[in-house]
Amino acid sequence: MLHEQRIISSDDAPTLADLFNERCLRSPNGLAYVQYRDGDWREYSWEATRAAVARWQAAMLADGLRPGERVAIMCSNRWEWVVCDQAAQGLGLVTVPVYTNDRADNLAWILADAGASLLMLETRAQWASLADRHDLPASLRRVVCLQDGVDGGDTVVALRDWLSDGSPPYRCRPREPDSLATIIYTSGTTGRPKGVMLSHRNILFNVQAALRLFDVFEQDLMLSFLPLSHAFERTVGYYLPMSTGTAIAYNRSIPQLAEDLAAIQPTLMISVPRIFERVYAKLMDKLATEPLLKRRLFHMAVRIGWARFLYRQGRGPWRPELLLFRPLDLMVGRKVRAKLGGRLRFTVCGGAALAPEVARLFIGLGIPVVQGYGLTETSPIISANPLRDNQPASVGLPLPGIEVRVGAGGELLTRSRSVMLGYWNNAEATRETIDADGWLHTGDKAWITPTGHVQITGRLKDIIVLSNGEKVPPSDMENAIVLDALVDQVMVIGEGRPYLSALVVPNLEGIAEIAPIVHLDPANEETWSDENIHSLLMQHVQRRTAAFPGYAQVRRLAVVPEPWTPDNGLATPTLKLRRNEILKRYHRLAEQLYAGH
Repeated sequence: MLHEQRIISSDDAPTLADLFNERCLRSPNGLAYVQYRDGDWREYSWEATRAAVARWQAAMLADGLRPGERVAIMCSNRWEWVVCDQAAQGLGLVTVPVYTNDRADNLAWILADAGASLLMLETRAQWASLADRHDLPASLRRVVCLQDGVDGGDTVVALRDWLSDGSPPYRCRPREPDSLATIIYTSGTTGRPKGVMLSHRNILFNVQAALRLFDVFEQDLMLSFLPLSHAFERTVGYYLPMSTGTAIAYNRSIPQLAEDLAAIQPTLMISVPRIFERVYAKLMDKLATEPLLKRRLFHMAVRIGWARFLYRQGRGPWRPELLLFRPLDLMVGRKVRAKLGGRLRFTVCGGAALAPEVARLFIGLGIPVVQGYGLTETSPIISANPLRDNQPASVGLPLPGIEVRVGAGGELLTRSRSVMLGYWNNAEATRETIDADGWLHTGDKAWITPTGHVQITGRLKDIIVLSNGEKVPPSDMENAIVLDALVDQVMVIGEGRPYLSALVVPNLEGIAEIAPIVHLDPANEETWSDENIHSLLMQHVQRRTAAFPGYAQVRRLAVVPEPWTPDNGLATPTLKLRRNEILKRYHRLAEQLYAGH
């Protein structure tokens, strides 16, 4: 097949540098990357990208970097991220991605733990946060900043001054497939991050396995907005498109995502549930203000669209009402799809569970959302729902060549060529995670359906055990509560306590709409301790959790007006809650919820 011939196999490209070089040879003039710069969207071909990579390589060689040394990248998603990574890979260096919003103390620790020789920064402000630290490693002999005007002595230099003139040759040094390609420090929810060591084979095996489950074409256009520092975006939103010759457009920022979707009109996108939850909440808020007839048409479109989806999947009967799908789609579905650019063939969603109501709405309106699952330690994908067998309640089927089984305590175990080499400088943690038979212990509880689909039921360590012995997976409740128009974020607590409580970050837009009705002033800080707002939120929380057992009901709540974000250290870059950090920050507030008990 033509599609299969255009994919670069691991036989033709056993390393990440070979993959890039082979793509440049096959598609020199093809569109590779699209980036917003100087007021317009700028395009880069594969050949132009390789020429830029060669200039970076010449500068790295001039600094004396040798194969195996580590290059840290602290940069948002952009063309220069790719150029730096590929320059390093071609020289046999090891890249260490770092989140742009990471704290200075954590970054300094990572640089020291990895023994980084070079650090690429995006802004002068990033260097300013590091400049006065005394714990930067002696190994760090070069800091390169994309912005001009950086001041830091001989070690620190602006990219413009660092790069050589002329057209140096591109280098692609031979490497073994099992050699170390990258160290990715897991964001984690507690303690210092661990450095996950991934080989070229780890990542490329994962890419090839994913391409056996999904058709991705050279004509596709992917929008990239999840951090490239995260293994999910890096493998699926960077190296996989390189295998297929698919162009990537970089989102300017999350607040501009809606604008960029309309401008770029991507056919593919990698996402996390929080993005869809936000779109869902906005749709529901807007729908609540519409006339009754319009609301009924919307819900009918979702219901019939979902029935059509089940029928086409072979899991539902044909019904005469399916004949209404096309007229309803013209009135409803097409308008919603237009908000996402109008051309999405499918979008892969991972990082956390997608609420059933959210999946049902988007799939019912003709936006194929497929859930996947994985870990940084598995390069990262373990399973995904294929379009032809998409069961949204699951995280899909194991990728071809990846083994899964359920072990002691219901823990999901996996084994494949995608499993990491181990943790950098941490042999003990490696032994705790990968057993003697090569099975990686995920830490997630799961069960495998008769059809082979994997369903994640919670984290082993996140299960709340109440004082009466009842066990509650908080994520199920949180996924239900966060869909409420008045709730932006929520964390259910109650370990060792007689009942469950919740810390709630209110949705300010939703609160503002009902504030005049309930006589509240959202601008007044005292509002958040007002019994009326607590009572109102409690009603909404109880409504959302009414289907849960009696012991799994929230009895009390506290309002936290500050959002939990990566910037304040209370959420990971993929917007998972750092549960322990939140409990530390709001320890006194949490204790008040159990005063007298």
